[in-house]
Amino acid sequence: MPKMPLALTMGEPSGIGGEIALLAWMQREQAGLPPFFLIDVPERLEFLARQFGWPVPIRTIAEPSQAILHFATALPVLPLASAVASQPGQPDPGNAAAVIGSIARAVELAASGQALAVVTNPIHKATLAAAGFKHPGHTEYLAELAQGALPVMMLAAPGLRVVPVTVHIPLCDVPKRLTADAILRQGIILAESLKRDFAVAAPRIAVAGLNPHAGEEGVLGTEEEAIIRPAIQALCAQGINAFGPLPADTLFHDEARKGYDAVLCMYHDQALIPLKMLGFWEGVNATLGLPFVRTSPDHGTALSLAGSGKADPRSLMAALRMAAFMANARAGAA
Repeated sequence: MPKMPLALTMGEPSGIGGEIALLAWMQREQAGLPPFFLIDVPERLEFLARQFGWPVPIRTIAEPSQAILHFATALPVLPLASAVASQPGQPDPGNAAAVIGSIARAVELAASGQALAVVTNPIHKATLAAAGFKHPGHTEYLAELAQGALPVMMLAAPGLRVVPVTVHIPLCDVPKRLTADAILRQGIILAESLKRDFAVAAPRIAVAGLNPHAGEEGVLGTEEEAIIRPAIQALCAQGINAFGPLPADTLFHDEARKGYDAVLCMYHDQALIPLKMLGFWEGVNATLGLPFVRTSPDHGTALSLAGSGKADPRSLMAALRMAAFMANARAGAA
C-alpha cells in the first residue's frame, strides 16, 4: 500500500465528478485502486450517496495521511473552505472559487509531499471563464501553480500514448502554429517522461506527418520537409529515438503500435480520434513536464448525465491507477 494517498479534486459540482468518485470507491477492491481522498464538500457527497442508494460512508479527514487509515471502510474527504450550491447539469459561476480552490489545494499537497499525485475531475471551462478564471483549462492553471513549467498533454489508453503538438486551436491555424521548436520541445519532455514516469528505459517515439501520406515528398504539402523532419533530426541529435514523419492513416493499427512507445501528433484530432477509438472508456489525460504527477479522466463534465447515477467511472479509475504508477515510477527513478 502506498505511504501517501492520491488527491482527487472536486471538478464541476453540477457534473458527474462526485458520482464517479463515489462509484470508484465502491469498486476500489475489484478495480485495484490505490488509496485516494476527495477535496470536496462532505455533505454534498453524502447527499449524492443517499440519492442513489449507494453504500458509501463519507469520512471527513483533517489531513491527507488519515486517508490511508480510513480508505478501506469509507471515502475520505478533505473539506473545502468554500461553500457549494449546485444543481445537476446546471453549472453556476458562484461555485468557481470552490472548483479552483480544490485544484490549488491538491497541487499544494502534492508539491509538499503530503499527496502522492493529483487527479483532477473534469471542470466546466465556460463557467469558470464567466467567473473571471483567466486560464483556458486545467493544464494552463497547473503550469502557473508550478511556477512556469512547460506542460505537455499526453492522452493514454491501453496500447497507445499520444501527444498532440498543437491542441485547442482551429484546424486552419495548425500549419501556422506548428513549428520545429514546438515539436522538439514536446519530444524532449515526452522522452524524459517515458523514462521517468512510465519506466520505459529506451523510448521509441513515432512522429506523425501533418498532410495526407506525410506530404508525399512535398507533393501534398511542405510542412513535413520544412518543419517536421528537421525537428526529428534535432531530437535524434539529442539521443532520442524519434522517427518519421509517418502517414497518420497507417500509424495506429495493431502491428504499427508494436513499433513505438508513444506518438507525437501534429494536431488535436489526429491524436484523440485513434486514442478514443481504441480505449474510450479507459482514456487518461496526463500532464507531463510538471514537478508533480497529474492525471485526469479523458472526458468532460457530462452535464446531461449528472444526477442520473448512470455515469461510468472507468476513465477516472484508470486515471487513479496511472497517477499512482507514474508517481511510484518517478520516486523509483529519483
